Amino acid sequence: MRIEVLGAVRALHDDGGPVDLGGPRHREVLARLVAAEGRLVTTDTLVDDLWTEPPARAVGALRTFVAALRRAVEPGRPPRTPPRVLVTEGPGYALRLPREDVDVHRFEDVLSRARRDPGALSDLTGALASWRGPAYADVPDSAWAQRERARLEELRLEGVELRARLLLDSGEGADLVAELGTHVAGHPWREPAWGLLARALHRAGRQADALAALRRARAMLVDQLGLDPGADLRRLETDIVNQSAALDGARSAWTGPGVRLGPRTTVDLARTLALAGGDALVHSRRDRLTAVRAAERTGDAGLTARVIGAYDVPAVWSRADDPEQSRGVVAAAERTLTALGPGGPADLRARLLATVAVESRSAGLSATGLERARRAAREAEALARDLGDPALLVFALNGVFLQSFSRPGLAAVRDVIGAEILELATRHGLPRFAVLGRLVRLQSASALGDLDAAAVHAEAAEQLAVTAESPLVPVLTGWFRARATAARSTEPGGPAAATAASHYRAAEDALRTAGMPGLHRGLFPLALLGLRLLHDRPAPTDPHLDWGPYRPWAEPLLLLSHDRPEEARTALASAPEPPRDHLQEALWCLTARAAARLDEPHIAARAATALRDARDEHAGAASGMLTLGPVARYLAEAEACAGAG
Repeated sequence: MRIEVLGAVRALHDDGGPVDLGGPRHREVLARLVAAEGRLVTTDTLVDDLWTEPPARAVGALRTFVAALRRAVEPGRPPRTPPRVLVTEGPGYALRLPREDVDVHRFEDVLSRARRDPGALSDLTGALASWRGPAYADVPDSAWAQRERARLEELRLEGVELRARLLLDSGEGADLVAELGTHVAGHPWREPAWGLLARALHRAGRQADALAALRRARAMLVDQLGLDPGADLRRLETDIVNQSAALDGARSAWTGPGVRLGPRTTVDLARTLALAGGDALVHSRRDRLTAVRAAERTGDAGLTARVIGAYDVPAVWSRADDPEQSRGVVAAAERTLTALGPGGPADLRARLLATVAVESRSAGLSATGLERARRAAREAEALARDLGDPALLVFALNGVFLQSFSRPGLAAVRDVIGAEILELATRHGLPRFAVLGRLVRLQSASALGDLDAAAVHAEAAEQLAVTAESPLVPVLTGWFRARATAARSTEPGGPAAATAASHYRAAEDALRTAGMPGLHRGLFPLALLGLRLLHDRPAPTDPHLDWGPYRPWAEPLLLLSHDRPEEARTALASAPEPPRDHLQEALWCLTARAAARLDEPHIAARAATALRDARDEHAGAASGMLTLGPVARYLAEAEACAGAG
């Protein structure tokens, strides 16, 4: 029997016929045992790897899968005879098969031999041909499978490049141009691949194309990543220009996996771009994830941790601008934490944990994800305090701040966090985090209705932004001033509501090109709705307004403004619980208002329960950018409706 995991998981009889392994869980158990390379895997580990939240009878289910697999892989075993392939060992199970009968083990052994012996070239060619797709392709995206896929993909890329080098070193390789061109296009950050492509082009008599390939590599590295080409690429370019005899057979150094990260790393460039805002901020996010993936391909967990943790750009908003990128960074950070282990360097672990906390923005996370992010924030803070590193501590506190929206009514807690960030950053010369501290305190004062204190923080943040080169700060403080105008439009002798609306429009114009879609989408309509609620007017009816993520909570009031109460009632019943972010109080207040207007006491009671701890705050004002007025007003409506019901 043979087992193959370089593609979808499958087993084959000696005659090539397929073995019926059963369902997806059966194949996943087999795959996990293959990845252990003959070592014991405990029952507890298998349960944790198979289920994110194990069911009550998980161990029993696992035993059922194992029993079915044993029947499949040893169909002729007599009853009560001990299994020889999938064996019970101590507190778990192990797979006992010769390495040559498992394609992934055979591939690893051939690659190891080819590194030492050029005579293994034909075996390496065959081993590479055995790949049918991504390793464990049909196994769910659990942590162990992600780690194995990343590890094996790196080995496959190394195998492709090693085979090409062996062919070129032997005097062959002119026919590798197309293969290496595809390889470079798919993995443009691998400098060895560019060198091999240039050598193949030169071997094919295409000297000009070889030089052009090297110059494309240089331009890509310098322009997109801020890296200088490595010494090997520069030497190869000189050899091609000079028609060096060394090109015709000398062994070159293109065996190492990964990308050389020079002193001006990609992540440094990305961090600089992030502070500029606009298109530069968009490019920053893209380049950051590219750098992280390139670092992971080196297989060096310490390097990967430094690359991930170096992007300590202060974050003040609880919705991610690019959720997919954030998920990718969090996944890489968690993989790297696993690779480092609990005994890894404390500073690297703290930065990775802080990254998980900062990038796991609360909007859109499951309850499990939220708890994992909060745990990471607390652990990062504890490690940073023990290390006595102020720069690391303010980064960790940024994560603590972003995870401090677990329920409404925590503005005072966030003000304490902001005050510590500000004090540390001021004392230790960290201007970007001093700006963050000011903005956090601005938001907290805004939430508590202290507009004078918030204005002081806004002015101080603008002054710091000049030193910190943070052009996005005036965009945020412009919104605060519009929010303050809206609040004062309800006071005797205050500005007109139309003036407040015009300030919101000006703030919206500035935000539109700031490169922060997680902040921008839906904010302006929500601000206008808040302004109308302050003046007891119905929701705006402009059909062109993009309500973005806030539509489910605004929809009942929008329908009421069109005199469609039954549709409003349906929309209210289907609105989910607000995400735990900057605007949760505002969305609960919208729910409370709609429930009161539609006489829905059960929904009103839920809203009242959520809002009681925030009765002294202002709805939406925790954002520092808009307001619906005092929470107490909406709470009273909800309690009256709930009591009447």
